Amino acid sequence: MNKPAEPNLQGIETAEAEFEALLRERPGIGFVDAAIADSCGTLRGKRIAVADVPALFRHGMQIPASLPLMDARGEMTNAGGHGFGDGDPDGTAWPVPGTLAPVWGTTPPRAQMLMRFCRDDGAPILYDARNMLEGVVAKFAMLGLFPVAALELEFYLIDPARDESGAPQPPRDPRSGGRESALSVYGLDDLDRYGDFLAALTAAARMQNVPVSGVSAEYGPGQFETNLRHGADMLRAADDAILLRQIVKNAALATGFHVTFMAKPYAAFVGSGQHVHVSLLDASGRNVFDNGTAEGSETLRFAAGGLAALMDESMAIFAPNVNDYRRFAPDMFAPVNRRLGFNNRSAGLRVPISPATARRIEHRCAGADANPYLVLAAVLSGVHHGITARLDPGAPAVGNVSRERDSSLPATLEDALGKMDAARVLPTYLGADAVKLYAENKRVEMGRVDPLNPRAEYDWYL
Repeated sequence: MNKPAEPNLQGIETAEAEFEALLRERPGIGFVDAAIADSCGTLRGKRIAVADVPALFRHGMQIPASLPLMDARGEMTNAGGHGFGDGDPDGTAWPVPGTLAPVWGTTPPRAQMLMRFCRDDGAPILYDARNMLEGVVAKFAMLGLFPVAALELEFYLIDPARDESGAPQPPRDPRSGGRESALSVYGLDDLDRYGDFLAALTAAARMQNVPVSGVSAEYGPGQFETNLRHGADMLRAADDAILLRQIVKNAALATGFHVTFMAKPYAAFVGSGQHVHVSLLDASGRNVFDNGTAEGSETLRFAAGGLAALMDESMAIFAPNVNDYRRFAPDMFAPVNRRLGFNNRSAGLRVPISPATARRIEHRCAGADANPYLVLAAVLSGVHHGITARLDPGAPAVGNVSRERDSSLPATLEDALGKMDAARVLPTYLGADAVKLYAENKRVEMGRVDPLNPRAEYDWYL
């Protein structure tokens, strides 16, 4: 069989050199996980003996092309007939340079490498989330603009045991052994009490080259937020967020906890979000969102206008599961409207206080369970659309606007998928066929979750 066409031979050569260097540095590594994120952001792939890894750089990895279209439990949905309907043919995945790293805490030692999913002819599989993001990023180069982004992920540490109803329980205080119940946002004592977990997280991130820049205690019992350092490589920014979720889970298990990125694991406590901070540079490296004022430039306002305009079309990406819509409530720091606010966390789009050169928009809509590639692709689509169409975001929010619900935003996943079906702008960025497949995939998943049984949400998404 002939080798499929490879779109970036130089990238493959770089990835192979990285593999050879890793073996020299860590000769005990026995396996490499070749990984692809599905539409839910779950890593899937193959564990390959180190002696067989060189074949990946020659022939790629053959794996079903339906893999990106799995549901949250890893079951085939047959969206668009991909899977059962077409005989489940293989695509070919190729190593992504710069993503090979040892996996922390594994015995025997192993490494991990992200893969780029292509058809047999070497063309990207257009419904693969990473490829969708790559297509959006390319549009900015035509404007002479270059996005800079950083993602923040919130999550809950939880007790390994559920309660009698199947619901999660807050963890036990590592010092006292008592069940956590208090809210203690930004508590430094919380960081001390969970020091073993945070030390494991830090060590794992360092080993896997994931640029964690800070950790803070959040509002819920056992809730934390981890920040990633901003960067100009959008694919790497999303790669890092995908890997961070894996790192947090491994660090939790190693220190006696479980963890969940479920958007709303507790009815009484705040949900967990995935915030995206984004700005734009011109070819000289100047931040075009900055005009020397705290409000930012006209370009920033246009970008915010585009983000507001696409929020309803994109909600099924930002809130991809039935559980997500429980997160949007007053005074819960999850936006119920598409307002722009300056230094105002109650708004869906926030311009934080920052040095002028770091002027940016924080997009606060997405849940922690959403796929980072798709979230970033949808956010960048909104930014690009707003700039090219010169959209006005309206008057800025003043005070607490978390009780000012925008009735045009979807309130359920079913509503969100309806908005996606009717979308006119988002498909021009992500691809009409890809958006259609995503919506169909989510409808199949939604039909498998019992909407009247809260425990079903825990069984699927916790």
